[in-house]
Amino acid sequence: MAAFCRDCLSEAPDAARRCARCGSPRLVRHSNLDRFHIAHVDCDAFYAAVEKRDRPELRDLPVIIGGGKRGVVSTACYVARTFGVRSAMPMFEARRLCPDAVVIKPDMPKYAEAGRTVRAMMRQLTPLVEPLSIDEAFLDLGGTERLHGASPAMTLARFARRVEQTVGITVSIGLSENKFLAKLASDLEKPRGFSVLSQADGAHFLAPKPVTAIFGVGQATAATLAKAGYRTVADLQRADETALMRAFGAEGLRLGRLARGLDARSVTPDRPAKSISAETTLDTDIADVRRLEKLLWALSEKVSGRLKAAGLAGSTVTLKLKRHDHRLRTRSHSLPAPTALAATIFSVGRDLLVPEADGTRFRLIGIGVGSLAPGDTADPPDLIDTRATRTAAAEHAVDKIREKFGKAAVVRGLSLDDTDETRRKG
Repeated sequence: MAAFCRDCLSEAPDAARRCARCGSPRLVRHSNLDRFHIAHVDCDAFYAAVEKRDRPELRDLPVIIGGGKRGVVSTACYVARTFGVRSAMPMFEARRLCPDAVVIKPDMPKYAEAGRTVRAMMRQLTPLVEPLSIDEAFLDLGGTERLHGASPAMTLARFARRVEQTVGITVSIGLSENKFLAKLASDLEKPRGFSVLSQADGAHFLAPKPVTAIFGVGQATAATLAKAGYRTVADLQRADETALMRAFGAEGLRLGRLARGLDARSVTPDRPAKSISAETTLDTDIADVRRLEKLLWALSEKVSGRLKAAGLAGSTVTLKLKRHDHRLRTRSHSLPAPTALAATIFSVGRDLLVPEADGTRFRLIGIGVGSLAPGDTADPPDLIDTRATRTAAAEHAVDKIREKFGKAAVVRGLSLDDTDETRRKG
C-alpha cells in the first residue's frame, strides 16, 4: 500500500502510524494512491479562514461571517461549529447557540482576491480545473506525472502546503477515480483533510446512509423515493437499473449509479458564469420605495464592480424581492446592448421596483445581470441620448479615481440618477 507524510512529504511504510522522519500522524495511504487523478479541493471555512489570517487574535475564537438580525450565516469557523452553528443558519439562531462569537460582515472583494490566488495555483497543476464556487473546484491531474515529477496525490499534497504558506488558509482534498467520490472524500476529514476513495470504498461508505447523501437529493426527492421503498443508499444499490428508470426516468439511472460509486462526468474547465448578482436581507421589513431605492443603488454598484472586475457585461437585468412572508418575486428586463454601468443597472432595477412597491413589506432585495458578454461590448455610445454617453464617461472616470485612491475617494448617491438621465429603454 502506497503511503506518504503530508507534512514532510516523505514516503512512509505501509503499517506506520506516524512519519519516521518528522513524527507527524498525518499520513495518506491507499492501495490506489498512485493511480487516482480526479480531485476535489475545498478551502476550509473559507471566509472565516481569511478573516483569521488577517486578524491572528481571532485564531482560537468562534468566528461567524454574516450579519444583521434577519441575515443568515455565510460561514462559521470550526470553533463556532462545535456550538452547532452552520452555514445558511439564521443569524438569530447562530447568536443564540454561540453568544460569544465574533460576528464579521462579509468582505467579498477580499475573499475574491484570495480565491483567485488559490485558483491560479490550481491552474499551475493542470489546465483541467472546474470551478464550483469561489472556494472549491474539481481538478483532473491525469498525465501530469512527468510535468511535476510526482504522482497526482503527491502533487496535491505539495499544493496544500503551498496554499497554507502563501495564502495563509487551509484546504481539504478528496482524491478518487471520479468527481462524485472525490467530492465525497474531501468532506471526510475537514479541516486540512486528504482522503482517498475507490469505487468500492465509496459504495461501502454510502450504503447505510439516507438517500440524501447523494448530491441533488433533497427532502422532496427523498420523500418520493421513500414511497417507492428507497430510504437508504443501500436500497438504491440493490435496485435494478431498469426498475429505477421505469419509476424515475433518467434521474433514477443517475441515482442508481451514484449509489454504487459510478460517475462518468469529466472535469470541464472554466464553466462560464450565467449571471452576476448581489442581494441583502433586511434587518426589518421595508415597504417605503425610497428606502428600497437606496439599497438598490448600493447593490447596483456592487454588481457593476463585479462585472467590470471580471471583464463582463450583461443585457438582462433581474430584480429579486422577497416578501415578509418569504414569497419570492423576480422581475426582468432586457436591454438593447450589454451594460456594466451601475447607473444603468440601477435605472432598470428601479423601473422594475416601483410597480412592486405597492405597500408590500419586503425582507430581501437583490439585483442581477445576466445574458453575459465580453466587457468590450458594453455600453456603446448613444448617438441620440448624448446625456447617457456623458453619464457613462463620468462613471468610468469615478472608477479610475477609486482604483487609484480607494473606494472612499468618491461617494456616489441616488442624486446622480434622480433625473433618470441614464435610463435605457429597450
